[in-house]
Amino acid sequence: QVQLVESGGGLVQPGDSLKLSCAASGSIFYIATMNWYRQAPGKQRELVAGITSGGSTNYVDSVKGRFTMSRDNAKRTVYLQMNSLKPEDTAVYYCYSLLRQYRGDRYSDFWGQGTQVTVSS
Repeated sequence: QVQLVESGGGLVQPGDSLKLSCAASGSIFYIATMNWYRQAPGKQRELVAGITSGGSTNYVDSVKGRFTMSRDNAKRTVYLQMNSLKPEDTAVYYCYSLLRQYRGDRYSDFWGQGTQVTVSS
């Protein structure tokens, strides 16, 4: 089975920084993409950032210039560096991956359990 384990969330003040990590483990042959989503109370889950196997990244407009996503393929880990945090960034952040567990297998998607980020003064 595949596990995605997030870490790095917490309570910070506006303007502070946090770095989230998501480590993938288990039977993994190929990771096509890994994304960060977030869900604030009473709101739909939204895509925050994504990175492909080739390293291309994309971001939702509200975080461009503040968040940076990166990946360490050897460690099967992705990171989300979040700078200049705002109260509206408060949410549970989830890691997502589209991957193949075995050669020739179909692509499957997996989710982490989420990590809480709270930005408040």
